[in-house]
Amino acid sequence: MKNPIPPPYTINRDRWNQLTILEQLGNIGSEVGRTLKLKHRGTDFEPALIRALDLFDATIELLVSKKSYRLKEVLRARDQFLQSIFVKEDNAIEQYFMQFAIAARNTR
Repeated sequence: MKNPIPPPYTINRDRWNQLTILEQLGNIGSEVGRTLKLKHRGTDFEPALIRALDLFDATIELLVSKKSYRLKEVLRARDQFLQSIFVKEDNAIEQYFMQFAIAARNTR
């Protein structure tokens, strides 16, 4: 019998840790935007939400292990993202992450 529930999404932490913080936050921003877009359309946004949270968690784990000063900012961004999904829809968080995607592209 085939299992109807797919395995939970998890990112490859080793590959993720090789990205710069700008690239990580830019990728998180892509999932944040995807989640907000799906929620706005009224379609199932849960898979995108799970991916976004996993990316946040991977970055948070790395920042904790490095004792980085950026940890507080990423935790705050995660909180703002969840508030924009579940409390009050606010697309400003997507604009915040877009800056990281642009910066990451410009540093290549």
